[in-house]
Amino acid sequence: MQPLKAAPFSTTVHRMDMKRNIFLIGPRACGKTSVGRALAKQLGLDFVDTDHALVASVGMEIAEYVDQKGWDGFRDKETETLERVAGEAVRVVGCGGGIVLREQNREILKGGMVLYIKTAPEVLAERLMRDPNEAQRPSLTGKSIVDEVREILEERAPLYEGCADVILPEADLDTVVKVAAQEVKRLS
Repeated sequence: MQPLKAAPFSTTVHRMDMKRNIFLIGPRACGKTSVGRALAKQLGLDFVDTDHALVASVGMEIAEYVDQKGWDGFRDKETETLERVAGEAVRVVGCGGGIVLREQNREILKGGMVLYIKTAPEVLAERLMRDPNEAQRPSLTGKSIVDEVREILEERAPLYEGCADVILPEADLDTVVKVAAQEVKRLS
């Protein structure tokens, strides 16, 4: 799937036109939350971040939850959170970076529009080094940020691409949101 370029038509989509959730996927630090909030505002929809919803439901940060329950326990809770969030209302959903690892989650994503925010590993590593919020973003491998980002992307890129209805371009926030809104309108 080729990255898309902005087209010169209106991106206004009214809430009543939306029948499916819009899922934003991609690795941590790709901008799912920033894009999701801006896109939801533009579309007149609510935004929810699955990581934030999970933290609220368990009453602790992800790193602490992973320490207590392990990665499998975290992935179980992540699936439960995605199921709940996807079933509550039509909205824009920013998904945790590893949401695509489980087949059950990929099936849930198929029920909506899936936009993959593709971002170069160097950009992701730079963002993580600027704001390495360990409580929210625990290391997945114990390696350096740059090595971890490359390894995780190598593993997950085929899953992100396989789930995506659209691959959004790496660009500034306004451009990514504009292209996302155009694609949502096209897919609606």
